[in-house]
Amino acid sequence: MTQAARSITIRIILQVALAMTAFAANSLLCRIALSQTSTDPATFTIIRLLAGAVTLCSIVLLRKGKLRNAGSWQGALSLLTYAVAFSFAYVNLPTGTGALLLFGSVQATMIITGLYQGERLRIIQWTGLLTAFGGLVILVAPGIHAPNPFSALLMTIAGMAWGVYSLLGRKQGDPLTATAGNFLKAAPLSLLFLPLASAIDSQGAFFAILSGSISSGMGYAIWYSILPSLKAAQAASVQLTVPVIASTAAVFILGEHVTFNLAIASVAILGGIALVILGRNRA
Repeated sequence: MTQAARSITIRIILQVALAMTAFAANSLLCRIALSQTSTDPATFTIIRLLAGAVTLCSIVLLRKGKLRNAGSWQGALSLLTYAVAFSFAYVNLPTGTGALLLFGSVQATMIITGLYQGERLRIIQWTGLLTAFGGLVILVAPGIHAPNPFSALLMTIAGMAWGVYSLLGRKQGDPLTATAGNFLKAAPLSLLFLPLASAIDSQGAFFAILSGSISSGMGYAIWYSILPSLKAAQAASVQLTVPVIASTAAVFILGEHVTFNLAIASVAILGGIALVILGRNRA
């Protein structure tokens, strides 16, 4: 490998790591805001979407000088559903559990959609799918460490909405511009939740702005800039690190504990999905 090629590879690895860290930070920032400040989930969502819209639209305008008819209302509604359910779920969900439920639901939605559209799975992929499902059962099974059922359901809905959003994004020629347009459409729609907004403080607003502008806006900008350099299986596989990063950060920053159920479920869900992704790549 030449020096130039080595430099490009290192740059891509660093950008991937930065993007995955940004995505994991969304879970951490939301959980911090809702558990350690007086900010409510509706207000957090509104500020996050507004900040994301401003950041992404600014990036696109600086790069291309125009933002006309970008995104779609279907994408905006999927984005809004994800953002609202995500925030309300994190009122009572630990960071790691929420990230795992979110990621598992996103991938499950995309895999099931593929099956519905006629995609055939190999034996190793079916094994992975059943393993991931078993991990989900372990995660939500009744017990002392079981997550709040309603919050778990909300995060599952958030993941399904993001899965739909991702599927819609496959039809877009320029995903970054489409995402900017979707944020621009979703941000004013989020104001419909103002009646549920009851409290905010400066710290909570700061975390919401960070989540929208840096973790979402800049994170997506970095991610979409390197996607052309990654194979589909690579792009899907590296996202397996997001729940791990979120869980690890929550242990050190929020003092959360990694329970036995969460550890086993993480291995089963992430390992199972990895088998599905790798099996698809070798088919």
